[in-house]
Amino acid sequence: MIRHLLLTGIAVLATPAVAQRTDLPPEPLVIEALDTHPAVAAAYARVRSAQAGADMLRKGSHEFTFQGTVSRRSAEGEGDYAEYDVNLTRPLRLPGKAALDRKAGVLGIEVAHNQMEDVRHQTALAFSDLWHDWLVASAQHHTDLDSVASLKDDLNAVRRRAALRDASLLDVDQAEAALAQAQAQAAMSLAAQDETRVKLAVGFSGLPLPEEAPMLSTPALPLDRLANLRDLVVERSHEIHAAEREAQRLSVLARRASADRMADPSLGIRLFSERGGLEKGVGLVGSIPIGGGYRRAAHDQATAEAGVAEQDVARVRREVEATAAADLSNVKARHRIWQSMQIAADSAEGAAARTKRGYELGQIGLSEALLARRQANEMRRQEIDARAAILRAILKLQIDAHDVWTSQDVHQD
Repeated sequence: MIRHLLLTGIAVLATPAVAQRTDLPPEPLVIEALDTHPAVAAAYARVRSAQAGADMLRKGSHEFTFQGTVSRRSAEGEGDYAEYDVNLTRPLRLPGKAALDRKAGVLGIEVAHNQMEDVRHQTALAFSDLWHDWLVASAQHHTDLDSVASLKDDLNAVRRRAALRDASLLDVDQAEAALAQAQAQAAMSLAAQDETRVKLAVGFSGLPLPEEAPMLSTPALPLDRLANLRDLVVERSHEIHAAEREAQRLSVLARRASADRMADPSLGIRLFSERGGLEKGVGLVGSIPIGGGYRRAAHDQATAEAGVAEQDVARVRREVEATAAADLSNVKARHRIWQSMQIAADSAEGAAARTKRGYELGQIGLSEALLARRQANEMRRQEIDARAAILRAILKLQIDAHDVWTSQDVHQD
């Protein structure tokens, strides 16, 4: 509880882009939920694996090899002799190979770290989608409940009028059918609200959820920052950085394969004893593999893979640039759509209020009043969808630009 209160208090230090959204959880709580998500934890484990791999490359696989034989020889006319032969050898990396191995290991860590950050980025997008699904379902359920309450009033009024012979039983049936339909829609939106809340609670169990979803906030379009956010999407892309480091790593490995066409020699010491110790000796031993077609093919393969990685960098950069441009375009388009839907929903609600008044005065039939109420409810639901779409689009642009929900040194050892 104390940790929760502390993190909530820190929320006042959130970036302005997040502070404008009153319907989002406090930023420190979201950061903690993302950092502890299983997908992010697994990606961080791969970073530790890359660190171990880099340590392996730094130390190398060149280890001492002990080889020995113990035998007994029989010489005719001389007798039996105990003999032994012992070799202790170790391969030696030729100059330059160790530096290439160390560089490849460091680049491998950078690749894994950027991939981990990209997984965290994708997890943030998934959280944003689930959170907005919950907000939309809740907002639509409240709208449906308002419609149910209005139709209940209408039904009571129709029944009173029918009792006074001022309305037909057909009017009562129509009012009852409209109410039942509205109640069914409210039940469906409640089910959608409960379903999305369960998905949030299970998928992001580290984030404490309120009992009720916050009300959808009014979109605030950061016009002065849109172009800058689009540029940051490309500049801060961990996907691009990972592809660049992977291309550099494979280039180093291609150079390492080229250097490995000259095999590493093995040097060691030999001790032996023959004829029961009458002959003893110590000496140096050495060996070197004679390279052939395999090493040449390995170099060709590594060079080809490095070339593929260079093309992947260009492909990933184009994809991220396209995402950045699409984010910006989507924000502008969704904002225009929401503004139009807001006007339409307000107008439909005004029309519903006037037709209801007209029915009460006997100037408009019940069917028209019920149709206006149904249209007003549907238009408000569409306005909620449009409002959530622009809120999603703005937040997606901010997430892609790493402008919100970024952790500081949380993965540093």
